[in-house]
Amino acid sequence: MILPVAAATAAAGVAAYGAFYRNSPVFGTVLHEIPSSDRATVSLTFDDGPNPYATPLILDALGRAGVRATFFFLGRHVERWPEIARRAAAEGHQIANHGYFHRKLHFRSVAYVRDDLGRGKRAIEAACGVTPGFFRAPHGFRSPWVTAIASSLGEQTVGWSLGVWDTDRTGAEAVVARTVEGARPGYILLLHDGDGYDPIGDRLQTAQAVPGIVDGLHDRGFTFATLPK
Repeated sequence: MILPVAAATAAAGVAAYGAFYRNSPVFGTVLHEIPSSDRATVSLTFDDGPNPYATPLILDALGRAGVRATFFFLGRHVERWPEIARRAAAEGHQIANHGYFHRKLHFRSVAYVRDDLGRGKRAIEAACGVTPGFFRAPHGFRSPWVTAIASSLGEQTVGWSLGVWDTDRTGAEAVVARTVEGARPGYILLLHDGDGYDPIGDRLQTAQAVPGIVDGLHDRGFTFATLPK
């Protein structure tokens, strides 16, 4: 009995690693870093928008700095504020799919995942006139079929190298410090311009942190790039 129990325990551990670790290759390849040349490069990514308060301020700050980022928009938020999504696309930012509802996908059926990702994709296409080439699962949680379904929609699954917990109410200075001090060449940095559960949730501290993040990373010699196609 020892071997079957050990095998079952190992299989459960592998499944949990695949489901809950954002960059796990168990359920399919995940982009979690970008190529970085001699000049260190990082990628700024924002989840859960658009948000009527934070996203425009973030776009303002990025525009002043000449930096382009990747926005993983939620379909239901895009439908509510299509003009903000259109602005992000028009200003040269990369628009990516975060699904429609922002529900954790690791225990969802094939039909549910296909519907959620498809709705998110169609909402972005209708609002922005662009087809997203990347997908990030809410919280990074996946099942064996999430990455495959994203791929069938023409979307590469993306994780992240560093999450700076900007959803905590620690203040903009703490968000800046975590990002600037934690960044390494090739890192994909995770921030949030929206709230996945509250369409008008407060993400203003992230917006306030963006100028300091950009300046601080520039001071460390970093350049910025969107995700590689």
